[in-house]
Amino acid sequence: MTGTHKGTSITRRRALAVTGGTAAAGGLAFAGYQSAFADGTTATTAGTATETASASASATSGSGTCVLMSSVTEGPYYLDGALVRKDITEGKSGVPLTLRITVQDITESCAPVAGAAVEIWHCDAWGYYSGYTTANPGGSAPAESEDGSTADDKTYLRGYQVANANGVVTFETIVPGWYTPRTCHIHVKVHTGGEKEDGTYEGGKVNYTGQLFFDDDIAEQIFELEPYSKHSGTWTKLDDDMVYDGGGASSGLLTLKAVHKKDPSKGYKGSITLGIDPDAENTGAGSGGGGGGTPPSGAPSGTPSDAPSASASSSAASS
Repeated sequence: MTGTHKGTSITRRRALAVTGGTAAAGGLAFAGYQSAFADGTTATTAGTATETASASASATSGSGTCVLMSSVTEGPYYLDGALVRKDITEGKSGVPLTLRITVQDITESCAPVAGAAVEIWHCDAWGYYSGYTTANPGGSAPAESEDGSTADDKTYLRGYQVANANGVVTFETIVPGWYTPRTCHIHVKVHTGGEKEDGTYEGGKVNYTGQLFFDDDIAEQIFELEPYSKHSGTWTKLDDDMVYDGGGASSGLLTLKAVHKKDPSKGYKGSITLGIDPDAENTGAGSGGGGGGTPPSGAPSGTPSDAPSASASSSAASS
């Protein structure tokens, strides 16, 4: 199924060159999701991993089970050099989202990974990524420059946070909009072994590359609100997304709680727990495997000349 917004047909198509993948060496995620913003660090089991994941590995703690999950490639919109910060909005308007991510070591009975650097990036309310602000998001949307914000076109809605002693990071952002042919999602990487330097995170390795997803009903409510409603056209639901594989929590579906149950414009709290193997590596930069599909014409072919340079190890192969 697809969701039609304001009854307008898609006029042009743009897609991520991203594929769903089989479980890779460092591609781990925790299938048990804590209730949003609970104080504890243990987790309860939720959802079932793929047959490959559940058969290949799991680690059990006293009150939960860590389960492997497939990783996906980073896509063509990754940029190296994101800033270490909690609030990544830079004035971009949208429905507020407080995102809490807990990182656990699947090789050590789900112990928290203190010091892990969690990196996220996503599009704005009209489907535009920083660094790619002229790429058409599909349907009919105002130009990115018309949003009236003071956001830096190279850095908005991108950032790192370093996990505390409980393996927890928290971001302040907005719920992403949509662009053809993807569903509403947030990209995520988990890094270990590096350090903060000059306002960003340098060195170490990438242990996990994945994507986080939103329930269709919540996305539909949000897309009816300003400024999202200025982007008309057809948005892709979870069942038709080229990356989301239908596994619910084990496939990256966020646990979401409305700040005000009767008013979605007040925002949401989202939570998820990711399990990693600190000795493994998964940059998400390769072509990957699985059913990502062939993107339509018009997808970006590389990093814009005026955007931050992407490292060959983490983004050169993604486009």
